[in-house]
Amino acid sequence: MAPKVLVSDKLSETAVQIFRDRGIDVDFMPDLGKDKDKLAEVIGQYDGLAIRSATKVTPTILEKADRLKVVGRAGIGTDNVDKEAASRKGVIVMNTPFGNMITTAEHAIAMMFAVARQIPAASASTQAGKWEKSKFMGVELTGKTLGVIGAGNIGGIVCDRARGLKMKVIAYDPFLGQEKADKMGVEKVELDDLLARADFITLHVPLTDQTRNILSKENLEKTKKGVRIINCARGGLVDEAALAELIKSGHVGGAGFDVFSQEPATENPLFGLPNVVCTPHLGAATTEAQENVALQVAEQMSDFLLTGAVTNALNMPSVTAEEAKVMGPWIKLADHLGSFIGQMTDEPIKAINILYDGVAAQLNLEALNCAAVAGIMKSFNPEVNMVSAPVAAKERGIKISTTNQDKSGVFEGYIKVTVVTDTRERSIGGTVFSDGKPRFIQIKGINIDAEVGPHMIYTTNEDAPGIIGILGRTMGENGVNIANFTLGRSAAGGEAIALLYVDEAVPADVVGKLKETGLFKQVKPLEFDVA
Repeated sequence: MAPKVLVSDKLSETAVQIFRDRGIDVDFMPDLGKDKDKLAEVIGQYDGLAIRSATKVTPTILEKADRLKVVGRAGIGTDNVDKEAASRKGVIVMNTPFGNMITTAEHAIAMMFAVARQIPAASASTQAGKWEKSKFMGVELTGKTLGVIGAGNIGGIVCDRARGLKMKVIAYDPFLGQEKADKMGVEKVELDDLLARADFITLHVPLTDQTRNILSKENLEKTKKGVRIINCARGGLVDEAALAELIKSGHVGGAGFDVFSQEPATENPLFGLPNVVCTPHLGAATTEAQENVALQVAEQMSDFLLTGAVTNALNMPSVTAEEAKVMGPWIKLADHLGSFIGQMTDEPIKAINILYDGVAAQLNLEALNCAAVAGIMKSFNPEVNMVSAPVAAKERGIKISTTNQDKSGVFEGYIKVTVVTDTRERSIGGTVFSDGKPRFIQIKGINIDAEVGPHMIYTTNEDAPGIIGILGRTMGENGVNIANFTLGRSAAGGEAIALLYVDEAVPADVVGKLKETGLFKQVKPLEFDVA
């Protein structure tokens, strides 16, 4: 029997035809996704569900989806899909992360032009019968300095377009290496330098704990007088209230926003201010982009349903069914090792080396590599998955290498991940015990035996008496319960490390109290996805 797919949102007829041409039975009901009761009634008939943003794939829907194998989202955002519930149900969730890059980059450039020449206000004035040439004095882009925060896929396209406009481009991105910056023709700078020099600032980063409010009141006040701010990335990257005050004071010359901290944005501090251009999250809203992502999702879903090939999956590694039982714990280990290093590294990564020893070297190393690299990259960009992570690393000039070796130690097999930056190398090793649980077994060359938990805290210090007591007392006095406490040292009196598995995320003030003791070289809270 041919696989059967339901298209419950408005995909193009061309995309629907792809399913038919591949021999897949497809029902095209573009308004069904808005009716959750009807969707729940019929979803049990289908092997695949192709959607945009209108269809909500909830646990209730998934509970009725007895045949469903794959959900394909035409676009990058999957907030309308309960991925945890889908994983429990055994349903793969795919997206199309690269289909709207050019469209979003072009929208940022368009917003920059609109703000530079006050086009929306001038158009409204002219159509109102006024002729106010002197009121709408603009500025040229040629020769101006563009500060790009985030030089990944979309940011890189913006850099290229801006250079074509004869702008000087400076970029801040923790993952941007010097070699990659040189190839892009941009100057790699620190954030404070960018804020001080840029005539225009455009943001192209995901919303993470590291990037949230990156243009805070404090940082906005560091900007050059007359700067113009463009945000077509994510709401929450800019303190909108602080920006509004700086526009009113005349320090900021204008702003172009496509995204807002609260959406739909029916009101906002920026609305109604002079030389502020706002659009309703139109970054991906072009005919070409919508067609591209629709065609991509149809091809990806067809490939999976007909051949088992997995592309751009958010909740499943690219491994065969036979490999899955053995690979699962090792993939989770590789992800944890990468995540540890990703959370510990705040400078551009030049290279990643992954060492496989013993039984680990006999597994599907491509999948393990993807898991380790994804663990590193998603600490900075949570939208990265196992498929897109190697591409994202390559685009940033990160060299990935693999070393295999026969069993060389007490463990049947282990994985060691090392990253290289301009200033240092950082490594961590781990293994999978017979119970199937990943363990950290070596950090910075120091042997340990640490269970991995969702909330952990890592410290380094010179080996000295009393450190255990300080850690335990500080945690206890602040209501943080320790589930597991692991110690290691290079030698008596040498460098020592501690890794604490705690019941909940360690509050920032507790981290601050440990740092204030002056006894620790590093105090770093860590989070791991152990589900």
